[in-house]
Amino acid sequence: MSSIRTLALAIATAAIGSAIAAPAFAQDASGDTASGKRYTIVGGYAHFEPTRNPVVADTLTKVNGGGAPTLSFSYNFNDNWSIEAWGADKVGHKVEVNGGKTASFDGQPYSLSGQYHFGAADNVFRPFVGLGYYEANYTNESTEGTGVAAGQRLGIETVKGAVATAGVDLNINPTWFARADLRYFEGNSDIKLNGAKAGEAKFNPVMIGVGLGARF
Repeated sequence: MSSIRTLALAIATAAIGSAIAAPAFAQDASGDTASGKRYTIVGGYAHFEPTRNPVVADTLTKVNGGGAPTLSFSYNFNDNWSIEAWGADKVGHKVEVNGGKTASFDGQPYSLSGQYHFGAADNVFRPFVGLGYYEANYTNESTEGTGVAAGQRLGIETVKGAVATAGVDLNINPTWFARADLRYFEGNSDIKLNGAKAGEAKFNPVMIGVGLGARF
C-alpha cells in the first residue's frame, strides 16, 4: 500500500534527523525518559524468504522470496509488555519449476502479537520476543511458461497461522530508536488450479527486517 510506503519514509526521515542531533542515548535536560510511554510506531523494510516449497499437481515447485515496506503500531501496557499490530506491503513472489518461471503472486501478511521487552526502558539495547497470530492474503496470481500451472487459473487462499518474533531495539534518545527483527510465520491453506485443490500453501516464510521507530 502506498500509505505504508509514505509513512515508513516519513518515520525514517524524522528518525535520521533525530539520530544526527542526538548520537548518544541519554535523558535530555528536561528529564525526558523512554519509561512510561504508551504508544510505539515503527516503519521499516523487510525481506521474506519461504522455508518450504509446495508440491502442486504432484510437481515440486520453488517459491522465491521478496521484500516490502512494513509498519507496526504497539500499545505498551508497561515498560516490558506490549501488544503489536504489524503489517507489510505486498511482497512479490515468483514460482519456478526446474529453473523456469511458471507462476507469480503477491502476498500481504499482517499479524497481532504479544511482546515482552527485556530490561529497563532507557537501556541502549533492548531485546524483545513475541508470539501471535497472522494472516496473509494472496492476490495477482498468474501463470505463464510451460510449467505445471501454465494456462490454468491459479488461486491461493488466505493463509492463517502463528508468528514468532525476536528482535532488538537500539535507543537513540527517549523518543527515537532503530530496530532489527526476525519473524517466523507458520500457517497453511489451499492452492487451487481452475478451482480444484492442487496443493498446500505452506510456505512458512522467515522475515528479516530493519526499521526506525518512535515512542510517545
